[in-house]
Amino acid sequence: MKIESIGRPFRWLRDQIAAGVAATGVHPNFLTWMILFFNLWASVLFASGRFAAAGGMMIAACFFDIFDGPVARIQGRVSAFGGFLDSILDRYADLVIFLGLLIYYAQVNRFGYALLVSAGMAGAVMVSYAQARAESLIGDCRIGFWERPERIVLMVLGALSNRMPLALWLLAIGPNLTVIHRIVYTWQRTEGKARQPQPQPAPELQVQLVSKFEVEPERKQEAVPATTRAVLTRTAGHGG
Repeated sequence: MKIESIGRPFRWLRDQIAAGVAATGVHPNFLTWMILFFNLWASVLFASGRFAAAGGMMIAACFFDIFDGPVARIQGRVSAFGGFLDSILDRYADLVIFLGLLIYYAQVNRFGYALLVSAGMAGAVMVSYAQARAESLIGDCRIGFWERPERIVLMVLGALSNRMPLALWLLAIGPNLTVIHRIVYTWQRTEGKARQPQPQPAPELQVQLVSKFEVEPERKQEAVPATTRAVLTRTAGHGG
């Protein structure tokens, strides 16, 4: 059985729920703002040490994250600004979650875990930035595993199972490895390609180019009628 066939019932369910939400007339951008709101709430819960409750708030945020795009398509409200706003608020949502964890570990004097949170925060931001910057040069750079959905799932599992330190180790290492992968991939697509020998024109083409830019002017000069050259010679001899 193909993976696409396994996921088809879930997509059908998502589309049915999205159709119901779209029928209410709610604007997709409102759903996008709700993602940030619930992640802010989760950040406050993380900062107070209530990890399980914070994981629940992140699940609520994921609900809105799943349906804002389909609702926009169903309502015919897909726009460039909507995609831009969604991307910006997603970055803020990532940052506030890590900020809540950073506040908690700073309060309980767990300096090592605070460093892991900082590394995970940097990786979460740089994964997205590396992709955006690379795609401005090479068109597509969706490589690597540690994109936003994978990071969210791991953080939710760590919060609900009380295994956040393990999740932080993975979040500190994995996304930064993806950034390195994207750097190498972009280098291969830009600098690596530029260093390849460029094809030289065929000898026949070189001859044609020389003939066009060097030989033809001489031929044009020779094409002056003999009678005209004789008149010019006589005129020059008489000083005219």
